Amino acid sequence: MLLLSREDIKKVFTIKDAIEADKKAFQLVVEGKCEAPLRTNIQAPKYEGCFLFMPAYVEEMDTASLKIINIFPHNIDQGIPSSPAQVLLIDGTTGLVTAVLDGTYVTQLRTGAASGAAFDVLAKKDCRIGALIGTGGQAPTQLEAMMAARKLEEVRVYDLNLERTKEFAARMQEELKDYGTRIVAVESSDAAIDDADLIITVTPSSKPVFDGTKVKAGVTISCVGAYQHHMQEMDPAILPRASKIYFDSEDAVLSEAGDILIPLEQGIITKDDFTGDLGQVIKGEVVGRENDEEIIVFETVGVATQDLVAAREIYDKAVAAGVGINWN
Repeated sequence: MLLLSREDIKKVFTIKDAIEADKKAFQLVVEGKCEAPLRTNIQAPKYEGCFLFMPAYVEEMDTASLKIINIFPHNIDQGIPSSPAQVLLIDGTTGLVTAVLDGTYVTQLRTGAASGAAFDVLAKKDCRIGALIGTGGQAPTQLEAMMAARKLEEVRVYDLNLERTKEFAARMQEELKDYGTRIVAVESSDAAIDDADLIITVTPSSKPVFDGTKVKAGVTISCVGAYQHHMQEMDPAILPRASKIYFDSEDAVLSEAGDILIPLEQGIITKDDFTGDLGQVIKGEVVGRENDEEIIVFETVGVATQDLVAAREIYDKAVAAGVGINWN
């Protein structure tokens, strides 16, 4: 069994690799080639946390996986990840666990890459300004995926804690300097989204984090953080303005994402307003962006197929490069 740490994964797998892996995963989902039951969610109310178990199996890849990811928001106060995780990669021919990967980093990569895939497929070609709302554990890869998908002049970053936002922006400016994009902290979400071509929200908020009436025509928005029914980052005012609404998986989104469930319950939108899953666009079954004026919304909650495809590709690259620790 191969043990793969965050540093091991970084040696063999980039955000662009993750974007391509996510595209493959989303296509497998719409083709019905992945057995991936909706994740098991066990609440831990004593600590405002929850335990999530995400299994998947792709027969044609002879691969299964299980991700254990636990959401404990107060961990950030102790300087430890708020969503610690491991991914078990399983040989589909024998049932043996072949690798254990740092699931926190795999999750960051594949979750960031979902936004990157959506922007790559759905965003207009000429994008200059990005906006990132949220600076938690998922934010760095969201930021890099945005910059990998489109060559941006500037990304504005906003979070409730301005000092933390400034620190994040400065750190990311150094880490991602090779992209040649200015990364700046701003003091309001209005300042972040002003004239933005790409917007990512990645927060645990239960109320909208931007003003949907103020985003410009042609924007592509990826909402990432609303993984429970009560969470709502997206301003529902954007939905009637949106030309198209896409999901990573409609079934998964409708099982948990308050961003979509709450507006549905309030009658702001109906299921007739849904355009389709991103994998259907990738396969050419559903239309994507048709002009540079359309406002496009992408809602992602994550599917276990992403973890399986990413973990398998990381494992194959690590074996080829001789990276990781063998544990017998």
